[in-house]
Amino acid sequence: MPREKGRKVVASNKKARHDYAILDTYEAGMSLTGTEVKSLRAGRASLVDAFAQERNGELFLHGMHIPEYTQGTWTNHEPRRTRKLLLKRLEIDRLIGKTREGGLTMVPLQVYFSDGWAKVEIALAKGKKSYDKRQDLAKRDAEREIARAAGRRGKGMGD
Repeated sequence: MPREKGRKVVASNKKARHDYAILDTYEAGMSLTGTEVKSLRAGRASLVDAFAQERNGELFLHGMHIPEYTQGTWTNHEPRRTRKLLLKRLEIDRLIGKTREGGLTMVPLQVYFSDGWAKVEIALAKGKKSYDKRQDLAKRDAEREIARAAGRRGKGMGD
């Protein structure tokens, strides 16, 4: 059977972009069991309340929900278990250093298959305050209104 090509997104964390200011992103592999991979291939996962954390010089993903595989037997996995993230040592050290010095957090943005391998996109992020969130919403609404007006003017329906 030929290997998969390209990128197939399984789950994305839309709330993370709303709650955090994304500073940098990294692609990490995950240490998964067989039934977890099968459940991901079925397109079932949730990144709500998930975060990455350092323990003993390694990074782990907490709170990611991969439901049990329906055709699995006694070998099935626990849905919310802690999963080890696979990154190069240099990237791990850089992430750990930045989270310790600047009060930043590591938040997963997407889980996807890249050329057949399960990957997670981790973001180095800083939490937004509520007024920052309101400013972003107002800015997005204004841009949408400008685009709408330009579209109407282009069609000859404007003022």
